[in-house]
Amino acid sequence: MRKGIYILPNLFTTGNLFCGFWAIISVFQENFYYAAIAILLASAFDILDGKVARLSGATSKFGVQYDSLADLVSFGIAPALLAFSWALRPYGKFGWLAAFLFVVCGALRLARFNVQSSSGESKYFKGLPIPAAASMIALTILLYFELIETGGVKDIVILVMIYILAFFMVSSIRYFSFKELNLAKRKPFSIFIFVILSMIVIAYQPIIVLFGFTLVYVFSGPVNMVIAWQKKRALKRIGPIPAEEKVEYHE
Repeated sequence: MRKGIYILPNLFTTGNLFCGFWAIISVFQENFYYAAIAILLASAFDILDGKVARLSGATSKFGVQYDSLADLVSFGIAPALLAFSWALRPYGKFGWLAAFLFVVCGALRLARFNVQSSSGESKYFKGLPIPAAASMIALTILLYFELIETGGVKDIVILVMIYILAFFMVSSIRYFSFKELNLAKRKPFSIFIFVILSMIVIAYQPIIVLFGFTLVYVFSGPVNMVIAWQKKRALKRIGPIPAEEKVEYHE
């Protein structure tokens, strides 16, 4: 701390924390739409602070801890309060216990990430990242405002979603981290076209498209795990290649 701290990435982290606090205030005022928007903005700040820190070489232990504290507010407490106030309140004690389960699983996910962040593996996350879980809740609520607006089915949907997301966060399922995706380097022309088309589609129907992207990411981990498990079973059934079937080549 005597050497100082990196200003720019920590400013983005502060923006993340501000959006989380704004989401909580909006929940108290029953502005659930703005609370969901604030959580999505917090996710954007969270992505930016990590990118800026890595690109500028401004990573530090202080930044990691500060980022985790901000994430717990923005992606743990804020979406749990939003889910409870918007959908889980009719379930009484069972509802707020489900919301608390989301908070504690998110806190455990962040603590495990901090402990394992020095392992060196950056291609995959272990467990669903808490910003993705929070964004899933926020986008589901925004989708209801966009398409359905009313309906009692939202209560059971959010309740089931809370339990699924909480389990995914503390599981050992691997999720792609996108940390090694560097768009500043040369890429194939097809990737550029795909990015442009994605931006156009998102601009046309942002809530629906972002909901679809997030839903695919949430279930990408379990799907990849099942595929890997099936491949492993297939290899075990085939067994090792017999010695007489192996072909050796000599010069």
